[in-house]
Amino acid sequence: MSEVTPTTRKTASIGDWLLRLIKGVIIGIGFITPGLSGGVLAVVFGLYEPLMRFIANLKEKFIKNLLFFIPVGIGGIIGVVAFSAAVDWAFTHYAAPFIWLFIGFIAGTFPSLFKTAGKQGRKAWHWLLLAVIAAGMFLMMKWMESIKNVTLAPSFLNWLMSGALIGLGVVVPGMSPSNFLIYLGLYQPMANGIKNLDLGVILPLALGLILCVLVFAKLVSWLFNKAYTVMYHLILGVVVGSTLAIIPAGVSGWTIALCAVLFLLGFAASFALAKVDEKHPHEQII
Repeated sequence: MSEVTPTTRKTASIGDWLLRLIKGVIIGIGFITPGLSGGVLAVVFGLYEPLMRFIANLKEKFIKNLLFFIPVGIGGIIGVVAFSAAVDWAFTHYAAPFIWLFIGFIAGTFPSLFKTAGKQGRKAWHWLLLAVIAAGMFLMMKWMESIKNVTLAPSFLNWLMSGALIGLGVVVPGMSPSNFLIYLGLYQPMANGIKNLDLGVILPLALGLILCVLVFAKLVSWLFNKAYTVMYHLILGVVVGSTLAIIPAGVSGWTIALCAVLFLLGFAASFALAKVDEKHPHEQII
């Protein structure tokens, strides 16, 4: 058995910090990519429940929790700000391969998420709940695709509302705020505003997001305490349904091979991240 030294402990701590940073970047990209959900990615990376508990109980172990989530927050900002232009370009020109990459990310962590959901045991009706929620989420997202666009003019109040929608994407896994913003005609102005570091866009977005998350996090945390298995199987259903709904149609030719390669890369990367998490479990932060 190898001895745990201060040096190896420090190395592991740095590695864990970087791992959370990478997860934050991917979650941030998920928030600004139409069809994807940053909330779902937070779930599959094992960050959703602890984040809700932290926000709902800010006075409890505040410094410890803050230090845990700092790299996630930095990564999220990098994902949103640094990659907004790249994501917009990739989604415009190579939507199918780009989406298959993220489907791979989600699929790769699903075994770990499924294991977490059954940590307190599961019954037959939990499977039924999962299936019903998955079907409902799939149908809802397909219905949303048929909604006609309603164009809103960029303004402080509309950016505040947009931030609240993004906040709901944090609290409600499976909800894709970017889709709603596209329907409202605000996605492109938002992407441009973030890319150009326009504080008139960024500040109300951030304010709306923070207010929305603060309002709903306590309810979500309470639900996890009262019905852990139900909540996780409900979220599993959302993950399955929303993932199936974003599978691109009409892929043909060489694009099929590219999509397959990107799916496998995404799967392998997230599966490896999940295995690293299992080998180095974190101390319960709440």
